[in-house]
Amino acid sequence: MIALFQVDAFTDRPFAGNPAAVCLLAAPQPEQWMQEVAAEMNLPETAFLIEGDDGYGLRWFSPAVEVELCGHATLASAHVLWEEGRLAPGAEARFHTRSGLLTAKRAGQWIEMDFPAEPERPVVRPEWIEPALGVPPLYVGKNRMDYLVELPSEEAVRRVRPNMALLRQKAPRGVIVTSGSSDGRFDFVSRFFAPAAGIDEDPVTGSAHCCLGPYWQKRLGKSDLTGYQASRRGGIVKVRVEGDRTRLQGQAVMVVRGALV
Repeated sequence: MIALFQVDAFTDRPFAGNPAAVCLLAAPQPEQWMQEVAAEMNLPETAFLIEGDDGYGLRWFSPAVEVELCGHATLASAHVLWEEGRLAPGAEARFHTRSGLLTAKRAGQWIEMDFPAEPERPVVRPEWIEPALGVPPLYVGKNRMDYLVELPSEEAVRRVRPNMALLRQKAPRGVIVTSGSSDGRFDFVSRFFAPAAGIDEDPVTGSAHCCLGPYWQKRLGKSDLTGYQASRRGGIVKVRVEGDRTRLQGQAVMVVRGALV
């Protein structure tokens, strides 16, 4: 049997944040099998871990595709390794991924991850953006994975009801919508839509904050930021921008322990 866990990431309580499944593998498994497991779990991401000489190999699958970078399933994976005694409480979690070496460490009640910065660059506004979102953007940029769209207000971000069929056709992975926050606890708010990856709206997206952090650093002139992802489940991501890296902090809660039989 293969140990299987479900963790709610970027939250301090069950049934909030972003759920991820984590499979601890004893041996490599075929890519098709991993994709089928992810489709069966039908969560935003399923992480597959296999222990190596210098940490763990880590791959992430949505219900539809393998992804290049995933924050919440990495957070969930680190949480599982510590909770299950696979790593000592003070040990660093090291993950070898399609986006290079990622690390995580405990920081009090939080987990801090060291991720690449994924800054956006301005692009000519695609003609489909406004019809897809139903609101005129203030700014449109793009990085290697996603479009980033700044909207006029937090209310506009919260009220967006995207045309998912159009996004599925036009956006290679997803679209981040964001604005400054009207809540003094947060610097910015965001939402993330990725129908092409099999996730209409992702509850809390660590990899999107690798773009949001550098973007709001430029806008606000500060490197330590706190974001709130305003999905139905909601979640908090702390971000510190350090050159070409972003430090992401979140909390996590175990909700299921089990096994694939």
